[in-house]
Amino acid sequence: MQTLFTDERIILKIQEKLPYLFQLVESENSRDSKLGMEIGSARERVIIALMLYYFGKENVQTDLAITQKEIDVIVLNKPYSIKTAQTLNNIKLIWTTDALKIQEFIESYKPNAGILFVHICWGKEGGFYYIPSATQQEVLITKGKEFYFKLPKSGTNSRGVEISKLALLECVAHKDTLRIPIFWERTNNLKHSPYDKYLELWQS
Repeated sequence: MQTLFTDERIILKIQEKLPYLFQLVESENSRDSKLGMEIGSARERVIIALMLYYFGKENVQTDLAITQKEIDVIVLNKPYSIKTAQTLNNIKLIWTTDALKIQEFIESYKPNAGILFVHICWGKEGGFYYIPSATQQEVLITKGKEFYFKLPKSGTNSRGVEISKLALLECVAHKDTLRIPIFWERTNNLKHSPYDKYLELWQS
């Protein structure tokens, strides 16, 4: 993964194309100017397509077992989790409302996948980060579980366990984390409809 984050050719392409592609998926996954729940999965597909483009289809595994919940893609036989957010805030690790499963997850958790994290910041500079699993593990061990995890409040309708804001900031600032700076500029007058590709298929 280090090669992608140090290859000037692909860095320039990412800086140019990623804002446009994310704007495109936003237009496909919004209604009444509000983003739908599926936006995370749509952004994830954009990043997986980048992996396929750069590393080649033969080196990227996308058809993963449903039990591999923390892994979104395998590149060159190494697992990665893809996260996207519009703030440097908490990012979700596991989606569950079961208190027992949450406790079991925290007790047994060990970072085993690198994180590909996209910080979207429209009109400002954000970035595309590679946070190695060893970096996550270092922050978890040195700072402790109470620092690393944001747990759901008792009695609330929790949707799972998150990496806390402070832990995420530690991870992205770590010396071993790689970053591609991206200025998130929207394309004016984007002419795209989520129905276009299906319309074209009906017409073909």
